[in-house]
Amino acid sequence: MSRKPNLALVGATGAVGTVMIDIINNRPNIWGEIRLIASPRSAGKKIKVHGEELTVVALSAEAFDGIDIAMFDVPDEVSEVWAPIAAERGAVAVDNSGAFRMNPDVPLVVPEVNPEQAKIRPLGIISNPNCTTLTMMAAMGALHRKWTLKELVVSSYQAVSGAGAVGIERLADELAVVGGQRDLGLVSDNVSAALAAGGADLSQSPWPVPIALNVIPFAGSLKAGGHTSEEMKVRDESRKILGIPTLKVAATCVRVPVQVSHSLTVHATFENNLTPEQVREVLEAQPTIRVMDDPANGVYPTPAHVAGQDPTFVGRIRQALDFDNTIDFFVVGDNLRKGAALNTYEIAELVAAEF
Repeated sequence: MSRKPNLALVGATGAVGTVMIDIINNRPNIWGEIRLIASPRSAGKKIKVHGEELTVVALSAEAFDGIDIAMFDVPDEVSEVWAPIAAERGAVAVDNSGAFRMNPDVPLVVPEVNPEQAKIRPLGIISNPNCTTLTMMAAMGALHRKWTLKELVVSSYQAVSGAGAVGIERLADELAVVGGQRDLGLVSDNVSAALAAGGADLSQSPWPVPIALNVIPFAGSLKAGGHTSEEMKVRDESRKILGIPTLKVAATCVRVPVQVSHSLTVHATFENNLTPEQVREVLEAQPTIRVMDDPANGVYPTPAHVAGQDPTFVGRIRQALDFDNTIDFFVVGDNLRKGAALNTYEIAELVAAEF
């Protein structure tokens, strides 16, 4: 690095943006200027970054002047407009939204898996994968390099924070109403009735049924064939990141009453023979993976353990009983950190190394 590049964070005051600032503050300062950008209503807010109090500026084309790398932690419709503008003003846009993920001219990057793709950016934009896909991708990338992945069956157990701040608030509100009522879980209608009696109107929820004391076998929006958008992201993004356009993928995405951290069960079939012992050895060698795999002694990853941590955690590693060359495992990652902010930042670090 011959000079320190200038960095912008768009969406600095949002849920993921707040996590991003924490990550920036806890990693080496490789930046020249750091500029915080948000909507006009957040402009003027003061946020401390690397000991310096910075003033948030309103999103505009001029806000990208002099910026080398711009990270976007904003909704799809905002990125769709403003990431190309940032690129036109000379910045490399690293986008955490879904706006460009499947664009063939935009690389979809996980630094542990395909860092070389970060250099191929004809539109000046690099995309960050969906948080569910990212939870398993460091592990899948390492295993694919060693044994060549053929088929993937995934079930996700996704935290309410994946639906944004409204999801976190909704679960908290419902738990406040139903907490301590021992018999509510026996009949689902009782939960709905208790919520209504406590003022937690389901019409104000992101979900049509209670999330407290419940799981919801649907995440995202409905797509063709009865699949959801989250399930299609797992399939399509895994293919693109791993470079296997014909990879067979089946996914079921479930929302669970957990605040932070997505969990996945993974059933992965490979071209070549492998054993659980070999899988543990490969995963333990990965710097961003922690193996917790001693179920006889109650050691396995859980969302409560993983929340707030950067690595992904893998456990319950075993050979599938009735499937050759197939490994089953359980993986958990903090969806606000590795699933969103951290991977975006790590992509920005890859680009920064070019300066």
